[in-house]
Amino acid sequence: MRALLVVNPAATTTSARVRDVLIHALASEMKLEAITTEYRGHARDLGRRAAESKDIDLVVALGGDGTVNEVVNGLLHNGPDLERLPGLAVVPGGSTNVFARALGLPNDAVEATGAILDALRERSERTVSLGLAAGTPGTEDEGVPARWFTFCAGLGFDAGVVGRVEQQRERGKRSTHALYVRQVVRQFLDEPRRRHGAITLERPGEDPVTDLVLSIICNTSPYTYLGNRPMYASPEASFETALDVLSLSKLSPTAAARYGTQLLTSTPERGPHGKHAVSLHDLTDFSLHSKVPLPFQMDGDHLGLRTSVTFTGVRRALRVIV
Repeated sequence: MRALLVVNPAATTTSARVRDVLIHALASEMKLEAITTEYRGHARDLGRRAAESKDIDLVVALGGDGTVNEVVNGLLHNGPDLERLPGLAVVPGGSTNVFARALGLPNDAVEATGAILDALRERSERTVSLGLAAGTPGTEDEGVPARWFTFCAGLGFDAGVVGRVEQQRERGKRSTHALYVRQVVRQFLDEPRRRHGAITLERPGEDPVTDLVLSIICNTSPYTYLGNRPMYASPEASFETALDVLSLSKLSPTAAARYGTQLLTSTPERGPHGKHAVSLHDLTDFSLHSKVPLPFQMDGDHLGLRTSVTFTGVRRALRVIV
């Protein structure tokens, strides 16, 4: 087997020594080329190179969810093709590693590498769904190129939190769960549309859902983790179905406390619920439109402000070694 290992040297939970050990372990089982990323978007370029190659069977992403997202977007540059495209394996090296953990991999890079090698020996793999987000035709965002996401996207409040965390990291702050909690509080205090939302959700054959404050789109469950605690925004979401949505129409202090508590205590059977919560399951096509530009994120990567995004849930989009 020929494999390409994409290594993010800035991965927060793996040292250079650990990465060397992992590379040697993988190289003992396959013909491995390891490349360290050097710029934002490099992992995407390497994924695309692997997709266009005729002799790469597997791409291994060593890094966090951002690295995985880039690799996936490179692999699927021309769309899904289960028969032709290389498979994907993920070695978690970030602070949260939602995609790897949702696949059932250990949240330790060494243990996850062992699990991947076992899966390769046993020829164990699964096919997962992905989400695709693009600018909506006929809107000012129609020129925004389509981009795949592996586990979540968000328009509004949660994307604002992601943006704040990225700003703090650029200032040298470590990506800790305490940092995320502080930015949630600050985003809430600065949120100008807590009571009257600007988002409308539209889907074919259904009435629009209006005046939403935030929308979280899930391709799997849990939606994220706070330390070792999983948080289930859409408990029914899975890699076998299309996309799930959790939207809130109110974020007053009382509502924020209620839904925040429900999210922190959520389970695989029950997520946030109530009269201001809208939960939708297994959507293949829908759009979000906002009266004002709002923060937008995909797989924990802040992508700026958007007024309109069209989503597609694509089943059986990618082969994953697990």
